[in-house]
Amino acid sequence: MPTYANTFRGFALLAAIIGAIFAFAPSAARAEIATGAAAMAEMSLGSADAPVVLHEYSSLTCPHCARFHIDALPAIKKEYIDTGKVRIVFHDFPLDNLALGALMIVRCSGPDRNIDFFNMLYDTQADWSRASNPRAALIALARFYGMNGTDVNACLADQTLMNTIVAERTRMSDLHGIQSTPTFMLEGEKIEGALAFDVFKEKIDKALAAKGAQ
Repeated sequence: MPTYANTFRGFALLAAIIGAIFAFAPSAARAEIATGAAAMAEMSLGSADAPVVLHEYSSLTCPHCARFHIDALPAIKKEYIDTGKVRIVFHDFPLDNLALGALMIVRCSGPDRNIDFFNMLYDTQADWSRASNPRAALIALARFYGMNGTDVNACLADQTLMNTIVAERTRMSDLHGIQSTPTFMLEGEKIEGALAFDVFKEKIDKALAAKGAQ
C-alpha cells in the first residue's frame, strides 16, 4: 500500500518536475478547460440524498486504488449507488508527481467528464503510468474528453490548481490521519486498503442499518 510520507517529494520542486515529465506538445486549437471552482468541484457518484456517504482518498498511480476501482467499485455502484443508498465522494490524494499531473488533467476536463476520465485512468493505469512518455500517453487519453495537447499544457501550468490539490490533500491527511491509499471514510469509520466487495458490503450494510435505511 503506497504511503504518502515515503513517496511524495517536496512541493517547491513540483512545477519544474511536472514540466520535465510532461514536455510541451505542438500547439493545437485551444479547447475550453475547467479552472478555479469548476475544476475543483466535488467528484462524486450517487444521490445527494443518499443516507450513507463513502469517501475515497486515492492516488491515480496507486495499483491498490486501481484494483478497488476495477474490482469492488462496480459492484458497490450496482448494489448501493445506483439504488440511492450510498453516495461515494472521490478525494484527491496524489502520492507522486505523475499522479498529481494526471489528476490535474482530470480536474481540467470539467465536472461533466471528470468522473469518467478518472475511472478510465484507473482502468488503463498499467499502460499510461508505465509509458516511456507519460505526457504523450495522457494527452492521447485526454483527447477522448475534449482536451488536446495545448489544453493539457495549460492545465499543468495552473499553479493555483496544483496548490489547491496539494493543500486539500494535506488538510485531509491532518484531519483523518491518512498516510496511504486507498483509504476510505464510511460514516466516521476509517477503512484502509483495497478490500474485497464482500467486506465493503458488510460495512455498508452496517452503516445503512445504523441509519435505519437498510
